[in-house]
Amino acid sequence: MKIAIAHDYLIQMGGAERVVEVFHQMYPEAPIFTTVFNGSRLTDNLKDADIRASWLQKIPGVKTNFKGVLPLYPMAIRDLDFRGFDIVLSSSSAFMKSIQVPKHTFHLCYCHTPMRFAWDYDTYMERQSNSGLFKKMLKVYMQQLKSWDQKTSKNVNQFVANSSVVKKRIENYYHRDSDVIFPPINTSRFKSSANIGDYYLIVSRLVSYKRIDLAVEAFSRNGLKLLIVGDGPDRKRLEGMAKDNVQFLGRLEDEQVTGLMAQCRAFVFPGEEDFGITPLEANAAGRPVIAYQAGGALDTIVPYVNGVFFQHQEVEDLQQAINEVEAYAWDIGQIIGHAQKFDEQTFMVQFKQYVEQAYVNFLKGG
Repeated sequence: MKIAIAHDYLIQMGGAERVVEVFHQMYPEAPIFTTVFNGSRLTDNLKDADIRASWLQKIPGVKTNFKGVLPLYPMAIRDLDFRGFDIVLSSSSAFMKSIQVPKHTFHLCYCHTPMRFAWDYDTYMERQSNSGLFKKMLKVYMQQLKSWDQKTSKNVNQFVANSSVVKKRIENYYHRDSDVIFPPINTSRFKSSANIGDYYLIVSRLVSYKRIDLAVEAFSRNGLKLLIVGDGPDRKRLEGMAKDNVQFLGRLEDEQVTGLMAQCRAFVFPGEEDFGITPLEANAAGRPVIAYQAGGALDTIVPYVNGVFFQHQEVEDLQQAINEVEAYAWDIGQIIGHAQKFDEQTFMVQFKQYVEQAYVNFLKGG
């Protein structure tokens, strides 16, 4: 079988891009089609990949302002050529699920979520600093984009959702069924430590919908040390809110992040995510997680096994969860054992079998 991989864009290396890394590991000969990529940001595991970008790659400044060309993505993916492939695996939280493939090519979409910025526009934009007029104009465009997104969902032969909540969104927005296969975690990268530090940890892109502001406010009040790894457009606002006990470390190398995870008191996960790989990475290092009780965390956090929930995105609720984490005697072995259920080796076996069976069903017309 000749296989191609397709991913929205390779600009920032987050959880979805880690899935692409594993796809590349499973199918190293498969080219990776994308709209635009930044070679300097690619992880080592993707350096040898055959990456084929759309014509958006030639637009000056697109690598640093990839959101600024939003209306062009539907046109860019339409021009990608998938002739000659038996299977296309799309990895999508935005546009790539809408690609057009030849009639006899099987298109399986691993969906991280239907595009959040269109279907949950108000939540996505509520803390953005753009003007009210800009937000109103953009909202009109998002209505058109939702119609396009729903229409082009028919281009997918088989959906796989990365979490239970995403499965529900696919059903609600696209009126399509899907199977759930959780994303892979490279648990072997992480080691536990006998020396636990005096800090809590967040590793995240700094964008408003991830609700890092909630954690900044809570820790600025309680005086406990919070380290925040990552960067993004919300950083300046967050730094303006923070007291001295909240430190912004920017982007760090993977080895530095794994070290911080191993020695944090707990990992803080304050937003509603489609799945959330970083909490399980912290678990793989033996550390508990404090998570908002919504989204993908509902699939991965078992109270008092590998973390605790807080029910409302309010400072008081988060503070209560911090107190619970401090008071509980955590079993490091139990936390690590939970994370290993999501290991990438398990994922690769399960996903490859799934793809092969789905392709057989496609050929049979099922």
